Amino acid sequence: MPDIKDSFLAKLDQIESRYDEIEKQISNIAIAGDSAKLVALSKEKGRLKAIATKYREYQKIIANIKDTREILTDKALDEDFKSLAKEELQQLENKKQAQMEEIKNTLVMADKMDVDSVIMEIRAGTGGEEAALFARDLYEMYIKYTEGRKWKIEPLSFHVSEMGGFREVIFSIKGPGVYSELAYEAGGHRVQRVPQTESQGRIHTSAATVAVLPEPGELDIQINPNDVVEYISRAGGPGGQNVNKVNSAVRLEHVPTGITVNMRDERSQHKNRAKAWRVLRSKLYNLYEGKKRAERESQRRSMVGSGDRSEKIRTYNFPQNRVTDHRINLSLYNLDKIIAGDLGELIAALKDYDKQQRLKNL
Repeated sequence: MPDIKDSFLAKLDQIESRYDEIEKQISNIAIAGDSAKLVALSKEKGRLKAIATKYREYQKIIANIKDTREILTDKALDEDFKSLAKEELQQLENKKQAQMEEIKNTLVMADKMDVDSVIMEIRAGTGGEEAALFARDLYEMYIKYTEGRKWKIEPLSFHVSEMGGFREVIFSIKGPGVYSELAYEAGGHRVQRVPQTESQGRIHTSAATVAVLPEPGELDIQINPNDVVEYISRAGGPGGQNVNKVNSAVRLEHVPTGITVNMRDERSQHKNRAKAWRVLRSKLYNLYEGKKRAERESQRRSMVGSGDRSEKIRTYNFPQNRVTDHRINLSLYNLDKIIAGDLGELIAALKDYDKQQRLKNL
């Protein structure tokens, strides 16, 4: 059975070989005229570039180590020169180890790093009106964090409660590495505080769920239009006379999976349809990629969460100004800052834990 290190280097050889192959294909005149194939190859090249580049640097270090060792075995050279070679060899060995660690870190997190657009869904859970208000707080928390990162936000759908909370909110966020930052937010969020609706000052527990779906391009996932049934209706609820009188609401049902998407916020049926297809594409992509990951990673359960909405991942305790992430047993006593969008420390801890688990399972 081959050594783990040898099999890992073999994988890196395959990545480098594929990267070279893509470069040749892109320069091919026949492929240059096929825009769809060219875009797909360019995306794949972008995903492999960082690993291929780092691996080539690693190979250069290995070659330098070999040359330096040959100097040390050369009997014709004086001891002073060999002494310098020994120092250089030690530096190269340290550089080699550091470079390999960097390659591993890049490789294990590659599936998150190359996604620069996500669709987030926040839904109120148990707790009635207080749960809807908590869902709104979560939305505002993510918006503030997103604005701090200079990412682009696009609202897709809002279902507002009587007190101004959110029964459901769907929005997209675009920016470099956005999925690598926000993927860990998927799951069940619980809040403990005195609700606005509580007259006797008692602490209540309410919940909301968050989904974080990578948003694929049309080339990344193909959906057979014959598998999708579209329903058109009038958009009920607040939104003005035109919204209620015109058949603008769109519901899409993907028959093979049973996934449905409703979109009714826009006055334009065309805009609602476009938004609904974006959300459907993301849901199907997440479903199919999840199946692939489950097949590929038998150690999946040891990662930081599966993104399942039923999984309770975090508790926000307002009386104690505490946030506890149950996946890594981390409690931070700065809830006021976190709810105001200062998620950096929490996300960094989750990313580091995830990376360490992935390295163990490599």
